[in-house]
Amino acid sequence: MSDSGSPPHKPEEQAPSEHLNIKVTDNNNEVFFKIKRSTQLKKLMDAFCERQGKTPSSVRFLFDGQRVNPTDTPDTLDMQDGDTLEVHQEQIGG
Repeated sequence: MSDSGSPPHKPEEQAPSEHLNIKVTDNNNEVFFKIKRSTQLKKLMDAFCERQGKTPSSVRFLFDGQRVNPTDTPDTLDMQDGDTLEVHQEQIGG
C-alpha cells in the first residue's frame, strides 16, 4: 500500500464548525450552550432565564460590552467557539 503523500487533514481545520459552545454567566452561575451559528440568541437567552428563574425583561445580555438583541445570531456578532455572554440585572430608572 502506498501513501499518497498528502498529510492527514482534520475536518475541524477545513471550515468553521456549524455549532458553537457559548458560555453564559451572571457572575454567580455559568451555563454552557451549544448552538448553531445561525440560531437566534433569543433561544439561548430564554433558556438561561428559565434555568435561573429570571424573567427575560429583568436582565440584559452583553457580548464584548455590547448589548445583545434577541434577533442576533452568533454569525452577526462574529462569535467564536468558547465566547462568553455576560448577564446583568436590568436597571430601571436613573
